[in-house]
Amino acid sequence: MPPPTVPFFLTSTTLAAAATKPQRQQLPPSTTKKQKKHTCDDVQAATLDACASYTARMRLNPQLALRLFDHLLRSGADPDHVAYALALGRCARERDYSAAAQLHAHAAKCGVASHRRVRNGLIHVYAVCGMLFDARKVFDGGHEGDTVAWNCLLRGYAGAGDANLLRDFFVGMQTRDTVSWNTIIAWCVERGEYEEAIAVFREMLASMECPPDRVTLVSVISAITYLGALTQGLWAHAYVCKKGIQVDQRLSSALINMYSKCGCIEGAVYVFDNLGANTSVDTWNAMLAGFTANGCSERALELFTRMESTGLVPNKITFNTMLNACSHGGFVEEGIWCFERMAKVYGIEADIAHYGCMVDLFCRAGLFEKAEKMIRMMPMEPDAAVWKALVGACRTHRNFELGRKAGYRLIEAAPNDHAGYVLLSNIYGLNGNWKGVQKVRKLMVDRGVQKVPGSSSIEIDGVIHEFISGDKSHSRKEDIYKMLSEMCQQLKTAGYVPDTSQVLLDIDDEDVKESSLALHSEKLAIAFGLISTAIGTPIRIVKNLRVCGDCHNAIKLLSKIYGRCIIVRDANQFHHFKEGSCSCGDFW
Repeated sequence: MPPPTVPFFLTSTTLAAAATKPQRQQLPPSTTKKQKKHTCDDVQAATLDACASYTARMRLNPQLALRLFDHLLRSGADPDHVAYALALGRCARERDYSAAAQLHAHAAKCGVASHRRVRNGLIHVYAVCGMLFDARKVFDGGHEGDTVAWNCLLRGYAGAGDANLLRDFFVGMQTRDTVSWNTIIAWCVERGEYEEAIAVFREMLASMECPPDRVTLVSVISAITYLGALTQGLWAHAYVCKKGIQVDQRLSSALINMYSKCGCIEGAVYVFDNLGANTSVDTWNAMLAGFTANGCSERALELFTRMESTGLVPNKITFNTMLNACSHGGFVEEGIWCFERMAKVYGIEADIAHYGCMVDLFCRAGLFEKAEKMIRMMPMEPDAAVWKALVGACRTHRNFELGRKAGYRLIEAAPNDHAGYVLLSNIYGLNGNWKGVQKVRKLMVDRGVQKVPGSSSIEIDGVIHEFISGDKSHSRKEDIYKMLSEMCQQLKTAGYVPDTSQVLLDIDDEDVKESSLALHSEKLAIAFGLISTAIGTPIRIVKNLRVCGDCHNAIKLLSKIYGRCIIVRDANQFHHFKEGSCSCGDFW
């Protein structure tokens, strides 16, 4: 028998079976009408029993639905609408357009193509296969206000990626339920339109068409997490509690992740500790990742020991998180122990991510020989993440020769990523090799690679404010720059000297370099936070790039001068600045 992905209605065996379909038994002339009726009823009942039997098996074995449907045809029984729906469901999971089209033709010949379940199955399979014209044709053939039909086509438009078409269809829907709204919110999150996702959620609440469910909240909380909007995250958590929405593993992991990435680690601990018996490996991994991201490497190690004591078996993600914790915490011996334990105790084969964590672990500790040895012993080719860790450490530890070699390997591994060119340019700039800087910058221009400008965002009263380095277009720019001037004066009084080596441009004027550093986006965001929040209120900032060394040192002092806890989430990790210190281990 051909596999399910092969169109089976045109195979010789199926056609032969259809041609020799058992005929009803010919009764002798002497048979009475009553006897004939009983015999026909028996045959019909047997056919229905055969169909019901195959349908039940298709329900129990959905992965074999197409094969079982093929057997059903060969048995001589006529499939009912349930059998067609189950077979179409398998086609949708396999993205098997050819088999779906043949099922459609067969259903039309048998007169069941217009049945609600079959029609919705056809719309769904055509939509997921990207055949929106066919899906729309079936839909327009008669949906009769069927919400399932509308949602199937809505998902198809979401998968096609045409924003205008999707929004127009959503607005024109005759009936919308929670699934409809969830589709739009999830689509916004997948496209990175996080503020739009939250706006759609608010519109959903205002419309009062249907209540949000767990799926809705997972998507919304994911959007809040990216924006670092703790105030909105607290509201979302309160909404979950108020409405009595069951916190399953996905929602609990989303909440833990949200609190962790908003710099509120105790909020994540509260969610985790109140899960009771509903924990899974995923929720433990989320809590471990939260400790790691917030510079609580020792707490991550303690939690890992506690996890093992419960009998849960760690997976690859668990060890990847633990190796990151050891790397950020500077625990070299513990990292080596985790790496060896992964294979020896749990039989987990290390992948490229685990080797990358080990390279990062050695690089952060300045153990470049061990890092190079780890790269050589890797059973696979190093990827961009491995080379990026090595180049970043070479920049920090001023290992210019190794950094230059690794920088070109990084560019080879990721020729379209601006980070490799910037890091290599930094290596040359720190070494005073301005010809090398020009060479790298020219290479970027020739390849059409552009550097992403630094931007930082801060949430004030539920509103996200974004700042771009050097930008002076904010509506409160006069107040912000007045505060920025005060911050610079306070820093100088405290003995701070700008690290102009971070300005990797061939500029002789030190004042120009200092002015450039003062206009970094995170400093603009902090100035706005200081004038917009009450004394003592923590300031939480999200930056798209890595915090530079000068800003890192300046923010440490600012946290002491103004008595503020300043939390910065950058592209690499979290930085908790409090009373002149930072939890990240000062890897600068």
